[in-house]
Order: sequence, then structure tokens, then C-alpha cells
Amino acid sequence: MAGPVDNSQRLVDMRARLESAFSPDHLDIIDDSHKHVGHAGAQGGAGHFQIHISARAFAGKRPLARHRMVYAALADMMQSDIHALQIFARTPDE
Repeated sequence: MAGPVDNSQRLVDMRARLESAFSPDHLDIIDDSHKHVGHAGAQGGAGHFQIHISARAFAGKRPLARHRMVYAALADMMQSDIHALQIFARTPDE
């Protein structure tokens, strides 16, 4: 069984894309990949992450629309670098 993958560069890339797309007031990205070592989806090396983001860009948007916005910002990473993504997207007032 393989050990955890070093996701340092993925975290940097994710942060850069999300900051560029949303100029968030708050952004926290948590790497949960270590919890999924040996999981079928983790065998290819893709990571499991949580994103907690607060941005004015989400104002007036329903949760599904907010999630789609985050997925769009990370689109190419979703194909190879991210296996699972848990998103908590809010406005600064929420």
C-alpha cells in the first residue's frame, strides 16, 4: 500500500486559482488525502480536499451555483489532481 502523496504544490495551485477567480475574504484548503490512503480513488495519486471559502462573488447564488463556480476555477485540476472535493462556499456576510 502506497503512502500519502505530497500535495504541497497542488495546494499552492488551488489557492492561486481560487484567489484569482474570487478574491476571497477567507480561504482555507484542507488536505484530507491522508484519510484516504488505499482508497480506490486515491490510487492514481489524486487528492481529497476541503475548501472553506468566503467571497462576495457568491452573493445571490444558491449553493449548487457556488460549487459550480469553484469547480470551474479548478476545472483542469479536477481531471487529474483532485479526486474528491468538499466545498463550503459562503459570502462574507454569512
